Amino acid sequence: MNFDQVLTFLSVARLGAVRRAAAAMNLSQPAVSNRILALEKELNVTLFDRSGGGMQLSRAGVLLVPHAEVLEQTMNRISLELAPSELFESVLRLGVIETAAESWLAEFLTRFHRLYPRVLVEVSVDISVNLREQVLERSLDLVVLMGPISDYTVTNVALPSVEMGWFKRSDAKDPDLSKTPVITFHRKSRPFQEIHANLTRLYGSGVRVFPTSALSTGFEMVGAGIGAGAFPKLASYRSIESGRVALFNPGWTPSSLAMSASYLREYEGTFIEKAVQCLNDVACGSASQQAM
Repeated sequence: MNFDQVLTFLSVARLGAVRRAAAAMNLSQPAVSNRILALEKELNVTLFDRSGGGMQLSRAGVLLVPHAEVLEQTMNRISLELAPSELFESVLRLGVIETAAESWLAEFLTRFHRLYPRVLVEVSVDISVNLREQVLERSLDLVVLMGPISDYTVTNVALPSVEMGWFKRSDAKDPDLSKTPVITFHRKSRPFQEIHANLTRLYGSGVRVFPTSALSTGFEMVGAGIGAGAFPKLASYRSIESGRVALFNPGWTPSSLAMSASYLREYEGTFIEKAVQCLNDVACGSASQQAM
């Protein structure tokens, strides 16, 4: 039994198919199958039930998983602690919501590059509901989203929350939210649900709430006078920098955005944990500056 066989077993167990494991490990399907067969022969057990056309864990396979995960995490930590960070090579597939991208993503990328100059960071910007699915499907390694993700396979690290605010066109009077369209996050988000519920409670069912998946577009709509905006208090948008958009107070503010860095538990002990530490440091520093 060797580490490659154990790692291959874990990949098939997690992905449920030889084909998907082969693609994830950049191996041929016969190579993956041969490693599994060799491991089964050495242990003298059947690790997968192949009768249903898929790869379902047998009783022996279920028992092997926790031992294999301990071995995987130990080997990851050995590699991470012994290899100089400046020589460590890998790829980090990072997904972030636009709020994170507009606030401290650039600072994170700068710091992380100093720590791991040979790690290629691939960044995707998307909405939280899509990022959640992508990390569970293993198409992303680490996501920063409005979390946490409620799934036993996921580790969530709380990041500093982001304060929300109300925005209007700077040369306009404070809007009457009972009559003015409100522009905010996409329809499936927590902020949208909260804002829509509060507006309905305060002003009745006739309120109009327009969702947008791009906050930059939402700020531009506010700057054009189309409606009032409920968005994070970030100073990086062009409409704010140009003075076209300003804050106002209608008497209540949506809840701050709860942010989390989330990744699969199987990545514990890898450089992804180092990336999360770096994310948290940058986000805490950004939050401290905004509070001053």
